[in-house]
Amino acid sequence: MKHPKIIFLAIIILIFSFSCSNETADDDTNNILNPSKYYESLNISYGNDSNQTFDMYLPAKRTSKTKTLILVHGGGWSGGDKADMNPIKDLVRQDLPNVAVININYRLATANNKPYPMQVDDITAVIEYLKSNKTKYTISDNFGFIGTSAGGHLALLWSYAFDSDKNINMVCSIVGPTNLTDPAYLNNTSPELQSLLDLFGVDASIPFLEEVSPLHRATASAPPTILFYGGQDPLIPTTQGTALKDKLQTLNVTHQFTLYPNAGHGWVGLELLDTWIKTKAFIQAHL
Repeated sequence: MKHPKIIFLAIIILIFSFSCSNETADDDTNNILNPSKYYESLNISYGNDSNQTFDMYLPAKRTSKTKTLILVHGGGWSGGDKADMNPIKDLVRQDLPNVAVININYRLATANNKPYPMQVDDITAVIEYLKSNKTKYTISDNFGFIGTSAGGHLALLWSYAFDSDKNINMVCSIVGPTNLTDPAYLNNTSPELQSLLDLFGVDASIPFLEEVSPLHRATASAPPTILFYGGQDPLIPTTQGTALKDKLQTLNVTHQFTLYPNAGHGWVGLELLDTWIKTKAFIQAHL
C-alpha cells in the first residue's frame, strides 16, 4: 500500500524511447480521431477534483475492437500518483503495441474522505467516459486492469462488484489487499498498517469491511484474475493472496497465483522479470 515505484524499479532499464506525436484532447465527442495514428493525451479530466484525471495512450492502426488496459496506482489509498505506473505503461506499449492504455489518478482518501465508495466511483466515471467516447477514440468497450497495492485492491473490487455490464476481461493485482476482515488485519499490532486500515473507518463494522473486500465480493462471474504477493510483505499478509486464490478456485474462476517467498512489498531482478512475463502472457490470453 506504499508507493509502488519499488515494484517496477528494475523494469525501467527495459524501457526504450518511443517516437510519438503528442496531441491535446478534444472535448467534442463527435470528433473522431484518426485511428491510423498514435494518439497521446495527458491529464484528461473526468471530474471536478484535481485528482480526477487520466493519461491516454492509443495505438496506431486501432479499430473498434482495440482493447484497453487501465492502470491503477497504489499509495495506501491516501497517496501515490499515476506517474508511479509509467514504467508499466511503457512496458505495455513496448510489448503489447496493439493495446490502448489508460493511466488514472483518483481522489485520495483523508480522515474526512473515505476511500470507499469515493475511489470506486472514480473508476466508474473513467470507464463510463471511455465507453461514451469509444467511437471518438476508436476503441472497444473491453477493458482490463493492472493495479498495484491499494490500486490492486481497487481494481479487484471494481471488477468483482461493480462491473455490471461485464466490460472487464481480466484483472491483475500486484500485492493488493483482498480481505479487510482477515484476522491478520483485525488483530494487527502495526501502527503503520492500522493507520491505513482506519481510512475505512475506525471500528468499522464487519459487514462494511466485507463490502469493501474483493474476497467477499468475488462470484463465479468474476473475470480472469492474476495475483502476485511477497512472502515477507509487512503490509499485505500472505493470507490476502492465498485466501482469494482458494476462493477463485472454489468458484471455478480462471486465475493464476504467484508467491515470491522471500519478497516484501515489491521486488526486483528475476522475480520482477517473472512478474512481467506472466502478466504479459495473461493479458494476451484474456484481454
